Amino acid sequence: MARTTDPDLAPHELRILVAVADTGGFSAAADALGVTQSAVSHSVRGSERKIGAVLFDRARTGARPTPAGEKAVAHARRILRLLQVLTAEAREAARPDAARGPLRIAAFRSAALHLLPPVLERLRARHPGIEPRVRIVREVGRGTAGEVADGKADIAIATLGGSVPPPPGLVASGLFDEPYALVHPEGHTDPRSLPLVDWAENCGSYTRRWWAAQDWIPAATVEAEDDGTVLSLVSAGHGMAIMPALSLTGAPEAVSVTDLGSDRPTRQVGYVTTSELARSAVVRAFVRELRATVPQGC
Repeated sequence: MARTTDPDLAPHELRILVAVADTGGFSAAADALGVTQSAVSHSVRGSERKIGAVLFDRARTGARPTPAGEKAVAHARRILRLLQVLTAEAREAARPDAARGPLRIAAFRSAALHLLPPVLERLRARHPGIEPRVRIVREVGRGTAGEVADGKADIAIATLGGSVPPPPGLVASGLFDEPYALVHPEGHTDPRSLPLVDWAENCGSYTRRWWAAQDWIPAATVEAEDDGTVLSLVSAGHGMAIMPALSLTGAPEAVSVTDLGSDRPTRQVGYVTTSELARSAVVRAFVRELRATVPQGC
């Protein structure tokens, strides 16, 4: 596909690419943006000519990003977000401490439940102009970091230190090491003999070696959707589980938590953002409150 002499995409073209990806079709994108379908089609074709690649597979049922389109849409989201930050911070240049505007946060479930609430409470008290928007994402595959890479979040609470590094263009920083423990029904005399209750997010590359070395842990007989369901099943006497500390915050009285010893598995919890947004006032304010609120003793 031949390139045009001016390869730069305008903001309205970026918004159309994102709208087509989000809605799954040209007609739906036109409705969402309040323009005609022909305007959307014309804009996408123009963007494809400028980039020199087909960005969407067209079908009767809609439009789906090609691999090139996925890259383009991810960058479009991030550029549009930076334009928002540019406007907000330029307006507030005379008041550098008054961070304001939306802050899109991605977090895995236990972090959203037990780590974020006090952080957001402090953030609202010190920076009432910031508008947090929290998205809960399963920490499997690309996980929360993928939300930042795709431009859907400004910052993510993520598990770090695994075999898969953060996507290119992102920066990561650790907050604390989170230990795992054995969780079992209260009063059971031999909890290691119980069947294992597990969930998909529980075993990452940071704990896999420890799991493989434990000949007393059976294959999971029950697999749940999330850590809350695992705790509920354990408290009802259906088995034991190996769980990280955040998931055990506020555990029911019907369960006991047993330390796994000095060689217990741990995972590092930290945050991921883009190199550009790391310097923005809203992200810097959030990181300050996050570091001031991280659990002690993990």
